Amino acid sequence: MNPLTGVYGAATALRNTLFDRGVLTSRRLEQPVVSVGNLSVGGSGKTPFVIALGELLKERGIRFDVLSRGYRRKTRGVLVVEPEGNAADFGDEPLLIARRLDVPVIAGASRYEAGRVAEQKYKSQLHILDDGFQHRSLARDFDIVLVTEQDFDDCLLPSGRLREPLSALRRTDAIALPQGLAVEHPALKQKPIWRIDRQLILPNLPSAPVVFCGIARPEQFFAQVRAAGVTPAAEIKFRDHHAYDIDDIQALISARRALQGVGFLTTEKDAINLAPEQRLLEPLAVATLNLVIDHPADAVDTILARIAEQKPRS
Repeated sequence: MNPLTGVYGAATALRNTLFDRGVLTSRRLEQPVVSVGNLSVGGSGKTPFVIALGELLKERGIRFDVLSRGYRRKTRGVLVVEPEGNAADFGDEPLLIARRLDVPVIAGASRYEAGRVAEQKYKSQLHILDDGFQHRSLARDFDIVLVTEQDFDDCLLPSGRLREPLSALRRTDAIALPQGLAVEHPALKQKPIWRIDRQLILPNLPSAPVVFCGIARPEQFFAQVRAAGVTPAAEIKFRDHHAYDIDDIQALISARRALQGVGFLTTEKDAINLAPEQRLLEPLAVATLNLVIDHPADAVDTILARIAEQKPRS
């Protein structure tokens, strides 16, 4: 094991202890905050979960916004995401959320400052904090953590992919697990378990497409595509949040020609990172990942009930 893993683990434990004891403090926004986070680096489904939760809140007529860091954006400060903008300015995931939900999405390294901007500009009743479990400088009223099957056998960074150990789940209000995953672990006891199902929606596809993506767990996407009956001419992966340039486009076109593929297939997030070069990859099909929460009405009721139990805000 990498010796830096021990250093990372000690630093993470110390930071959490300082927050738990009030040495480090969390700032609170005027409106309630519901955090969606995970334990590992990428690939747990946070973005589709935020979208699924947002759709449920919209069905209830609840006005909300989404607070996001805007990972790998090239801009600074707090920005309101423009749905027709680009990933370099806002980040690919905030753009995807803004386009799918059509609600205010605010990007900022400080989610507190992003929330303040949201409260000044919009009359939201609730904030969804995207990727917020480790962002303890912002107080939250309900913490949802998505846990993958791989998390139970993984270790801390940099040896593994875990940001925090499974014991950190004691801070959660609800744990989301994949449908059908049967595991026994002390960290899962006495916590509400929500089951989620990832559904890949494929449009009309060309035969034998070149399938490519730049996401945290590309093998998962490739496996879902094959399970849907698609036989890829090639499977090509890039690093997560990859910003495509003309050299990448030419490499994809060359692979298609060499392997006699017909067209391309990629993810929504990659389509955002491709723009405007995606026109060079026609025909290009874009797969949509939907996440379904089991017993969704109960989940929303649980969140709203917990918020209502909190002390009145000053």
